Amino acid sequence: MKDLASANLDNMTTAEFEEYLPELFESGGGSISKDPRFANFFKAHPDCASLVRDLETIAEQAKSLFEPSGEGSGSEPSDAVWSNIASKLKEEPPTTKEN
Repeated sequence: MKDLASANLDNMTTAEFEEYLPELFESGGGSISKDPRFANFFKAHPDCASLVRDLETIAEQAKSLFEPSGEGSGSEPSDAVWSNIASKLKEEPPTTKEN
């Protein structure tokens, strides 16, 4: 991993930028695309800007997999979900398989 403090952001190549990506994501807090230090670089390298936005989206989605969602503990479906399942099971007659 390269040290970003020594980077020449005005003359950085795409390959050099990609070498900094791990450090940027580690220290950037997930919003590299909004970092004003890279505004000119992203204007000159739209593919890098797109890559960073895609990686930010992936990182955010991955992070959300580990966060509880909904009401309560987040690990169990709500009572409404269970009620809906029960009512659907009561409505549908059982099917039989024919060989």
